[in-house]
Amino acid sequence: MTKKQPAFTKHDIYFDSEAHKMYVAVDCVIFGFDGESLNLLLMKRLLEPFAGEWSLIGSFVHLDESITQAAKRILKERTGLDEIFLEQSKIYGSAQRDPGFRCVSSALYALIRSDKFHRVVDFEEFGTQWFNINDLPPLVLDHEIMVADALDAISIKAKYQPFGFELLPVKFTIPQLQKLYEALFQKKLDARNFRKKILSLNILKQLDEKDKTSSRKGAWLYKFDFLKYKKLVDSGYSLEI
Repeated sequence: MTKKQPAFTKHDIYFDSEAHKMYVAVDCVIFGFDGESLNLLLMKRLLEPFAGEWSLIGSFVHLDESITQAAKRILKERTGLDEIFLEQSKIYGSAQRDPGFRCVSSALYALIRSDKFHRVVDFEEFGTQWFNINDLPPLVLDHEIMVADALDAISIKAKYQPFGFELLPVKFTIPQLQKLYEALFQKKLDARNFRKKILSLNILKQLDEKDKTSSRKGAWLYKFDFLKYKKLVDSGYSLEI
């Protein structure tokens, strides 16, 4: 018995027309730590409407790309960097989110370590610029919501996973690590309690080197112990500072 084929509706026919295309975009929420504060990389929007206004760094996904491949391509094109930590944030699909195109956007957050922070290429054609996360200009479309959601995601992650690999240099001091957590949690932390808590996790290796850029006495440099770090992540924990 031949199966009856589903009937096409008027809507299906219209959806195939040129006027009813739907685009898929990637928007990268790019965070960078400069050693003191958390920053966001923005660019001047290239498309109308809102051309020339501040925007997250993004583009349309090519037909032969996955979402992640598109994000990596965009990051390389707009920052000059590769091998950047990337993680999915949310999908934004409101029909009214972009008055120029019917467009669904996948937001991913990227983390750039402090030793790469100043290596981001300044592409004049894109107008890229770092902004302190507490002093952002108005952003186009729903990009402010994307930034807020990504900030929530990384601050929650920082409470349940030792955070720092992706934003700190390979060698760092305890005060540098504290500044990173203060930036993520958006609050001042007690130095003694923070040091005690972090060292109790037993995931840091103290090196026979000191950072003397801030004082003559200097501060001991540390590295993360990857094996102990992984065990702690796998076991699950809560960082209450």
